[in-house]
Amino acid sequence: MTRAQAVSTAKAASATHAVSAMQTASATHAVSAARAGDRWLIALDVDGTVLREDGSLSQRVIDAVQRVQSLGHEVTLCTGRSVAMTLPILDRLGITPQFVVSANGAIILRRDLDAPTAYVRELVETFDPSEVLTTIRGHLEGARYAVENEDGSFLYSGGEFPEGDIEANGSHVEFDGLLGARATRVVVISPGHAIEDFLAVVERMGLHRVSYNVGWTAWLDIAPDGVNKSVALERVREKLEIPRKRVMAIGDGRNDIEMLEWASKYGRGVAMGQSPAEVTAVASETTGSDVDDGVAVTLEAFGLPGR
Repeated sequence: MTRAQAVSTAKAASATHAVSAMQTASATHAVSAARAGDRWLIALDVDGTVLREDGSLSQRVIDAVQRVQSLGHEVTLCTGRSVAMTLPILDRLGITPQFVVSANGAIILRRDLDAPTAYVRELVETFDPSEVLTTIRGHLEGARYAVENEDGSFLYSGGEFPEGDIEANGSHVEFDGLLGARATRVVVISPGHAIEDFLAVVERMGLHRVSYNVGWTAWLDIAPDGVNKSVALERVREKLEIPRKRVMAIGDGRNDIEMLEWASKYGRGVAMGQSPAEVTAVASETTGSDVDDGVAVTLEAFGLPGR
């Protein structure tokens, strides 16, 4: 999918200036509210949400995220990325939430109390990917496969992957070498298929006992049955003792659908402006696209009167 790759500096500066006075006026009240028990859980997808499609992260988004965190709210990441690809985004944002969700909900990380910038695995969900891999192989000739283990390393087969950490943190094996591993996630890409054809093939597969989501391109993420971003976030919410009415999630992809449904039911589910129709349909509101810093647009207004 082609998107514009630039944002008008003047437009961003104007938008930031327009809200700055209101932010300053409401900051003291918002901090008091958070300390009084009105803290929110705010979950952000990474690719296409916090990061633009080209992997860039704007200063405007960083500032907006840090502002809301400084008010006492729990701002975290909830992503399909592996742990190794998730933690550097926390560093770029300059935040250290108590919990972080990666691998589309299969892994929940907890901040290490003895080393506040380090994270340990709080929960890891795994499954045997053998059946689903052999099923997919029978439908997608020429596909490429990767299995992510609970330690964040990969076994991959069938060619190169566009997601850099798969090869950087993995070992190439023959297809049979993927079978029997304990997986937190299976990744399947099929470069020879247009997204519409890929979706049709996935629908025909009749995958059972797993959860799966299709990305922007011919990319399939498969997780243990019943595991997705919303399930993980509900566990995080319970641990933090934050009411359901004070949750917000922002995302753009098909793997964000359950998360946005969960947030929208009692709180705020925000779809990015470039989201496909089925994602926008489950959100309670929309914001700007990634290139328009949609996350910042929403967070800059968060805590202001009426927001």
